[in-house]
Amino acid sequence: MKRNKSNLDERQEQTLLRIEHNGCWLAYWGLLAVMIIQIILGVDLENLAGEQIVFMLLALYISAGCWKHGIWDRRLKPDLLSNTVISLIAAFITGMLGFIHTAREYPDKIFGSIAVGIVYAIMAFAVGFVLLQFSAQLLKKKQSKLEEELPEDEEE
Repeated sequence: MKRNKSNLDERQEQTLLRIEHNGCWLAYWGLLAVMIIQIILGVDLENLAGEQIVFMLLALYISAGCWKHGIWDRRLKPDLLSNTVISLIAAFITGMLGFIHTAREYPDKIFGSIAVGIVYAIMAFAVGFVLLQFSAQLLKKKQSKLEEELPEDEEE
């Protein structure tokens, strides 16, 4: 099937891309917020399957697309400091959710809930940090490969 030519001029195309970009990130962060709120409210994790599937598909699509084109982030660099901060934020959120979920299930075991939250946080930090560092290394290789493929007149 032949693609139709766009009815939009260049300015309208850029505006539409911004709208789609904002809509994508609204869906991504909105799904995450909905899942966190449901976990805090005590919804069974099995009932979050739909949101989890959509969230993970969106995350994988964005990640794969960025990796394919050698893009990390608009503002952050793929370095040790950024990866540490991002991992700490993820660890804090995961630890808090682990604590809240366990405290709900076992209200008389507060120290156990704190321990679960700490273990979740440590695990989330470790996994997140290792994955981010590994991804950063892969991305740097991909960027080098993409730069080598650029024709000389486009490098400037």
